Amino acid sequence: MTFGVITTIVGEIDAYDRLHRALLQRTGGVLDGMLLHLARQTGDGFQIVEIWETKEQFERCNREIVWPLAAEIAAGLPPDAPVIEEFDPRGLILSGVRIAQ
Repeated sequence: MTFGVITTIVGEIDAYDRLHRALLQRTGGVLDGMLLHLARQTGDGFQIVEIWETKEQFERCNREIVWPLAAEIAAGLPPDAPVIEEFDPRGLILSGVRIAQ
């Protein structure tokens, strides 16, 4: 069963942009189990919406790749912990998947 997560972070969208660029450079845009990733600016920060094949793949990716990389480029990243909301995706349709930069 797929796993969905919405991560809400208070801070500048530039922090997301820096981390996203570094993540693309580090991984070539391939993360095992990720089906969908979308970020959007909010009034006081940004949100990231993701769909994964499993929760375990999401947790492993964050533990082994995302958070260590965020620590490396920590300058300007929001100091507050993100708010994470999990959900069960319904009706996910992916067609011609490719990474948009």
